[in-house]
Amino acid sequence: MTRRQFAAAAALRQAPPRRNILLIAVDDLNCDLGCYGHPLVRTPEIDAFARRALRFERAYCQYPVCNPSRTSLLSGYRPEATKILDNRENPRRHVTTKFLPEFLRSNGYYTARAGKIYHDGMDGAADWDLQSSPRGAPGVPTCEGRNLTNGKFAYFEWRASEAPDDDHPDGQTALEVESLLQAKRDKPFFIACGFRKPHDKYIAPKKYFDLYPPDTIPNAVGPADDPADIPLAAYPNRELRLGPAEGREFRRAYWACISFLDAQVGRVLRALAASPHANNTLVLFFSDHGLHLGEHDWWNKVALWERTTRVPMLLSVPGAKHHGAATRSIVELLDIYPTFAAWAGLRPPAGIEGRNLLPLVANPTTNWDRAANTVVVRGTGLGRTVRTDRYRYTEWPEGAELYDHDSDPNEFHNLANDPQYAARRAGLRKTLLSFNR
Repeated sequence: MTRRQFAAAAALRQAPPRRNILLIAVDDLNCDLGCYGHPLVRTPEIDAFARRALRFERAYCQYPVCNPSRTSLLSGYRPEATKILDNRENPRRHVTTKFLPEFLRSNGYYTARAGKIYHDGMDGAADWDLQSSPRGAPGVPTCEGRNLTNGKFAYFEWRASEAPDDDHPDGQTALEVESLLQAKRDKPFFIACGFRKPHDKYIAPKKYFDLYPPDTIPNAVGPADDPADIPLAAYPNRELRLGPAEGREFRRAYWACISFLDAQVGRVLRALAASPHANNTLVLFFSDHGLHLGEHDWWNKVALWERTTRVPMLLSVPGAKHHGAATRSIVELLDIYPTFAAWAGLRPPAGIEGRNLLPLVANPTTNWDRAANTVVVRGTGLGRTVRTDRYRYTEWPEGAELYDHDSDPNEFHNLANDPQYAARRAGLRKTLLSFNR
């Protein structure tokens, strides 16, 4: 070996390890997963991943709608700072700092996305080296299905497809990410894989519907008078109702789409395991917000209960010692940006919110005194909620909600007007206002 070759080899040995990132983003997925304790939904691939990751039992979005939620986590700012509160406005109208993909790219990362990461069409010009938006094969045939409201609400529609997985948008997204993971690169990568299911419309191959025989689907759980103590402002539209039979169909279709999604996640993770990058790639799986399947007599998102604000989130870090562990620390999707920056050895932009999650990976029981904040538009104002270790407190333009999760995890009993909880409510209100200074 020549002196020059020896010096080059020594430099290579001393170079910091390449730290890749694989982000798997899911649209409209609540915590109906096997690894989160659901007794019926079949998600073997995600469950297997959870056994080698850290499971966040209490992770929360900042806004229960696609564009505001994704803008928040990709910018590092809360929705009231980004001023993005709907699916129409482009994030860059108000946010001037670098979004996460651009930040990583400007710091030497190869960045690529397949599928939905930003809300459709909201990507920035400097975000990606490569981007793709698979839309599926044209004319995918369906063998059964219907609109559960006779066409009144378009998104209450399900279809069992005769086409194979690869003819659907998420199947094509999985194929593209598989290809991206197989490539050799001369720089670290940030690959973002965005799956659209289980977002409506509820279309998936029939084999996934067959996993859920109609006579095994339960009704939503809850007391008949559950909405009686809920402020009207908590509901964006009280016309969004389904009867028991339609509700079971809705639940079955949603779960079928989750199982279809699960299969695509498995393909991506197997591709990573078979690639040269398996031992130096952080993997984060998350959903942008949850969804109601009839709880509180609600069948959508755009609400501030646990079912819509809580999201599944799984984080696998190479070399971590606590594979398969879970943490009950309260975290937010805002924490993704600073976590990725820390993993990459970078200082995040000054002023972004959120907190690096890597200390929880090192010790899932570490002290983590934190609350989560979520907002949503109601009329000309905002509803705001805070989730602490024990309580959820929500303020609407008219009315409030307070739930004790130790005794009422399903949020059936609103304590906001109970005099015994007046002091507790005042304290929680102070915490809530601290997010909105």
